[in-house]
Amino acid sequence: MVTSEVKLKPADLRAQMAENPAAVIEDVARQWSVSPLDVIEALPPGMVRLGPGDAFVPAMNDIATWGEVTLIVHTEDAIFEFTGEVPAGEIGRGYFNLIQPKGLHGHLKHDNCAAVAFVERPFMGKASAFVAFLNSNGGIMFKVFVGRDSNRQLRADQMVRFNSLARRFSGEPVD
Repeated sequence: MVTSEVKLKPADLRAQMAENPAAVIEDVARQWSVSPLDVIEALPPGMVRLGPGDAFVPAMNDIATWGEVTLIVHTEDAIFEFTGEVPAGEIGRGYFNLIQPKGLHGHLKHDNCAAVAFVERPFMGKASAFVAFLNSNGGIMFKVFVGRDSNRQLRADQMVRFNSLARRFSGEPVD
């Protein structure tokens, strides 16, 4: 596949994301030769709150208490989705280790996280909310989506936790 390289001004990207805030972030980044962080930052006001990379460990351990969520890893070649509980983790041997014998487990380079984005936007005709962990190149390491209830609405209990984390790490006043 041949793609054309389009150089855009930040205002052009903001206009594009205002017109279609539901666009797949990674696809827009590739099409416009920018980082996923650039795309996230171009979303309309009120849809994004950013925190520092050192929020990785406390954010992940808080998410481990939320119950069922969907974790997505999106690469050029695949989109992996895991729906279930994210286990608590601990740092060891240079990794944040997700500790669980079955289900989701693994070893995450927490020190590579440069920012944490809390994103609320429409997607596929529904409200969505996710936490994106971003590396120093502005790439998305992975995203954790707020779960849905039996009516396919965002879980209210998780939205409370999501918003609490977003306020805590983005510098917004905490209630």
